Amino acid sequence: MRTATVLLLSFALAGIAAPAPAQEHAHPSRAAAGEQGGRYATDAALRKHMQAIRDDVAALGHYEKGHMDANDAVRLAGDIESHVRAIIAECKLPPDADAALHRIIAPLMRGAAALEAEPANRDAIPAMRQALADYARDFDDPAAPAPRESEED
Repeated sequence: MRTATVLLLSFALAGIAAPAPAQEHAHPSRAAAGEQGGRYATDAALRKHMQAIRDDVAALGHYEKGHMDANDAVRLAGDIESHVRAIIAECKLPPDADAALHRIIAPLMRGAAALEAEPANRDAIPAMRQALADYARDFDDPAAPAPRESEED
């Protein structure tokens, strides 16, 4: 599963469509998979690294407001990339949850890479924040804040 994860993440980061998954990687819907409440189960590695990513993205909020310098923002972006790579290496999820996770980690990696490449452009940060909201909505992680019905920012 790690090879497929890395390949799909590579396609997502490159902005190209991934080839059709092999039959063994068919990804049923959450309801079909029998997930309770329509949310995917998480493992300890995923919860640990997603918490660190949430902390890093929250800290980038200070950068958006001008309370942090570009070097610190670039360091945080690198930390986010490291945590995503650790998720890919350490997580043990069923194929349907793994596929759903790709839709979350791809924008995190794109945002972190964009911030590293052009620190003055803060436009990638809201997309990373949205990816974390999607994670909270789709994955059963007690530490992830419950998704709000409407954003008030």
